[in-house]
Parts: sequence; C-alpha cells; structure tokens
Amino acid sequence: MTAPAGQPRPHHDGSALHVPEQAPALGDTVDVFLRVPETSRFDRVYLRSTPDGEPHFTEATVDRRSGGEVWWRAEVEVRNPVTTYRFLLTGAAGRQRWVNALGDFGHDVPDNTDFRLVAYDPPPAWARDAVVYQIFPDRFARSAAADARPAPDWAIPCDWDRTPVIGRGPETPYQFYGGDLDGVAERLDHLDRLGVNTVYLTPIFPARSNHRYDAATFGHVDPLLGGDAALARLAAEVHARGWRLLGDITSNHTGDSHEWFVDAVSDVDSPDRGLYYFDETGDYESWLGVKSLPKLNWGSPELRRRFLAGPDSVLNRWLHPPYGLDGWRVDVANMTGRRGRDAYTHEVAAALRAAVTATRRDGLVVAEHGHDFTGDLDADGWQGTMNYAGFCRPVWSWLRHDGLDLPDFLGVPGGVPRRDGPEVLATMRAFGALVSWRALTHSWLLLGSHDSARIRTVVGDADRQEVAVGLLCTLPGTPMIFAGDELGLTGRNGEDSRTPMPWRRPESWDGATFERYRGLLGLRRSVPALRHGGLRWAYADAESLVFLRESPTESVLVLARRGTAEPVRLAGPPLAGPEAVNLYGGADALRPGPDGALTLPGDGPTFQVWRLPSVS
Repeated sequence: MTAPAGQPRPHHDGSALHVPEQAPALGDTVDVFLRVPETSRFDRVYLRSTPDGEPHFTEATVDRRSGGEVWWRAEVEVRNPVTTYRFLLTGAAGRQRWVNALGDFGHDVPDNTDFRLVAYDPPPAWARDAVVYQIFPDRFARSAAADARPAPDWAIPCDWDRTPVIGRGPETPYQFYGGDLDGVAERLDHLDRLGVNTVYLTPIFPARSNHRYDAATFGHVDPLLGGDAALARLAAEVHARGWRLLGDITSNHTGDSHEWFVDAVSDVDSPDRGLYYFDETGDYESWLGVKSLPKLNWGSPELRRRFLAGPDSVLNRWLHPPYGLDGWRVDVANMTGRRGRDAYTHEVAAALRAAVTATRRDGLVVAEHGHDFTGDLDADGWQGTMNYAGFCRPVWSWLRHDGLDLPDFLGVPGGVPRRDGPEVLATMRAFGALVSWRALTHSWLLLGSHDSARIRTVVGDADRQEVAVGLLCTLPGTPMIFAGDELGLTGRNGEDSRTPMPWRRPESWDGATFERYRGLLGLRRSVPALRHGGLRWAYADAESLVFLRESPTESVLVLARRGTAEPVRLAGPPLAGPEAVNLYGGADALRPGPDGALTLPGDGPTFQVWRLPSVS
C-alpha cells in the first residue's frame, strides 16, 4: 500500500522561476508566471493587483506548455513600494479559484496573504548563501590570554570543564567561564570543517553579566573579551577566509550601569535623562520590568543621533575598519520603539537599516522576533528575522520526543505540543504567506539558540535531529546554528543551553551528528536550488513532509519523515516520469513506475533528497 499524494495544483512563488526580476524598482513592469496543471478546466487567468489600494485586473496569456503544466504570464506594475497581487482562474459554468501565497481557494479571500513585490533596497546578495554560526562568547572558547584577566566583581568564577551550568535561578547571569574573542579566532578551523561562512557574536560590549545584553557602554569592546584589538584580530581572521562577521546590538534597552543611564539617574537635568522613560517619581520603564535593563526612548532626537548619525555612532563605528562588522542582529527588535502610545518601531527599523547600508552597502540587519514577525517586515527596515514562529516552533512540535517535559513552548505555557505534518505545514505556510518571498528567504531558520532549549533535548535522538537539520538546510531561508548543536549538546532552556564547548573532551562529542551537519550543509552549498529555488509542497501526512525546491536549472525533491509510515506515491506534474537521482540519505535513484509515478520509501526517521530534471 502507498499513501497517495495530493492532486497537482496551481503554483506560484517569489523565486526566479516565477518572478524573473528579483529586485524591481518603482515604476517597473514585471513579468510573473503561474503554473496550472493541463488537466484543470480553467481557460482564463487574470492577475489582480491593488495599485494605490484599488483592485486592478490584467488578463494573463499562455507563455508555454511543458511537463503537463500550462505556464501563464502576466504583467504587474510595481506601483507602490510593496505591490501586492494574486491570480484569478476562471472556467465554464462560473468556476473560479483564487491563487495567493497561502494556496488556492474556491471562495473570496482577503488581501493580507497576496504575493508581494518589494521595491525597497534589497538585502545584500551574500546573505542568501550564508550559513550563520551563533557564538555566545563567554562559553565558546578561552585563549591563554584569558588566564591573566581577573574575574570581575560581579562574577561567579567557573571552571570550563568542571563547573556545571546553572539552568535556572538568580545566579545564572553571573556564572563566568571567561571565553574571549581570541579563543573564537583560534577555533575557526572547526567552523570551516562544519561548513559555515558567517559568524554571529552575541553582545561583546562591557556589562555586568555573562550575556552582556545589559551594556555599560557601546563605545568599546569588553576588556574581558580582549578589548577592541581582539575584535579587530577576529575580524581579520574571519574576513581572510572570505566569511562575514555579525554583531548583536540592543536597541531596546541598555544596562543600568550604562554611562548614559548613570548620568540620567544622577542628574534630573541631564540631557541623558531624555534617552529613557522616567516618570514624575523618578521611576523608569524597563524591559519586562527587569530594572537592570532600562528601556530606551526612541522619541528622543538625541538617542537617534547617538545611535545613527555619523561614523562614530553606536551602529556605524563597528562597521568601519579595523573591525568591519558585516551587519547586526537586533535584540528584541519587536519591542524597540514600542511603549504605550509610542509606536516608533517601523520608523526606527528603517532608520537603523538606512544607517547601516549608508555606511556599507552590503550590510545586513536581521531582527530578533520570538513570535509573529509578519507585521514588522517589508517596511524598509529589518531585512529578515529570526524565524521562530514559522520554522523553529513547528519543527519542534513535529519532531519532539514522547518523553519531553519542558515547562513552556518558547514562551507559551503548557509545554511543547505534539503536532502532525499537516499542522506543521499549515503553520509554515500561514507565516510565510504574510511576508514577501524576499523577507522569507532572508530570515534565519533556527532549531534553537542561546535563548531556548537545544534541539537534541527537544527531539531526543540523533536520527530526529538529522531530520530537523535537513529541514534547516533545505527550506527557504538562512540556516543559523547555535554553537554546540553540531556536537549533540543538550539543554532544557536558554541558560541551561549556554554550555561551554567541550574542546578538551572530544570523547563527549557526537561525531555522527557532526558529520550529518557537515553533509547537509555541504549539500546546501553544492545545490543552488536549495539556496535560491522556489518552494512547492507536494505532500504531508502525520509522519511525512515532501516538497520541491525548483530553479530555472534544477529541481530537488525532499522527503522528511519522523517515523515509519506508508510509502508516498507522487504522480502528476512536475513529478511524473523522470528518474530521481539520490543526493542525500537514500537509495541511488528513484525510478518511475509504469504510470510514471515515483514512490518514496516508508521507513523513518529519515531525511532524503533527490535531484530531478529542471522544470524549465
């Protein structure tokens, strides 16, 4: 027995196969293509756009017929900075279907999930090929120079290999292991073997905690990390390999030991007082009520000047040589500029992005957003987000092991739910449909971070972790790996997961998991469709997800399965007929049956990838 795949459906996405002009400007007219199975009974296709807010219909024409599909071409004018459009299919007896970014429907649909063309300046080209490696500096590597630095007065000194990390409690921010930036530079060969090409450092400015999100200044690098000179040395080593280096900036708050805040508290007439939110009693707003993290007031022109104006501003100084950061991840970007009636978030995001790209045209600005990010992208600000909502959460819920007992689900009470493939697919599509293809593909895919449980703890074993990493490396977006996941490290929450890397204990490494990361990252690097291709979902059941990544030059078929299930039979365009050559995890080839259908194996957990002929 085999489970039948769904019937072929109309398809369009924002990739080059369907939108050849990937960086339109205002006033451009762009060709877009819709693929419709020849077996459908629609004889006309219209493109509906909404220039200046009013619906406008343009009739599409048949461009070609290929592989059992009709390719309809339509023109859309890029009238607005974000131009939305969808398709209307019509046939005899009043038959109609709408096609938008969420799917195809036989009923009228609102505009919020229409496809989008974005005319704002595009993200840097290098970002689509990036593989990001997140480093928490205190726990990654410790150089010999660190031994000469005394522990600060706020710290609880810890032995790198002997002192366990405290997973919860008031002492967690003060455990100090003494990792530094020269230690990072000494371990870049490990990153090279793994296959990453972008290093992302969590904060490096002086602070009174091990996480350093409570910055005491933005003017220099923490001497405990080796100071400004160590950052310059690390940047030189990273850039010599042709890689990128990203920093982490807190635009929402500082620490209460920050020079600005100390001045604001000590003098009610200080100009620094306006950088924060003080009330008439002298109390002040802080991040989630944590008084050591006073919130910045982006209604202050002076704050904007200090953050954004000139080569020595907070953002720009570190983009210049000898440091040459290639961009920033913005901490709690969803909260930046939001407080009561104040709603500066999009304005500030655009200003931060503009400041970065004015300093270096290829600078990247990615926002942290732990839940629904869709309202904050495509607004000329953040070029992408950390995609917890549309990737990490659904993957966790699908692959979690039966014995998992976490207190919450990335901040949601009740632990991690168990969800099946169709629910996972619905979640990914729901979030992906509310942003442009450009924003989706420049957002970071992650299986966890320094703020969450580790993926091995969530899934429970190496085989399911391989399935998770396979999705990380093959779905649209930029893979981000938290240092140590590739070794099979575990952790139940953000604090517990900040484990010192076991460099001196190689016997503790999960070597097979490291090789799986290497293999999947190498596959992504060697197959352009996995970085630049479109996304076409082919099948989902409780245990299985099947999709295609398609480009003008190649097509790739992907099977992710969490457990044993019925084999999946794929028929119809564009799957019927060709032999599929295995690229990862399976047999040498899949050969079509007498009816041209491909049958995917039913064993699992498994992650398998095949190459198909191009659809072009």
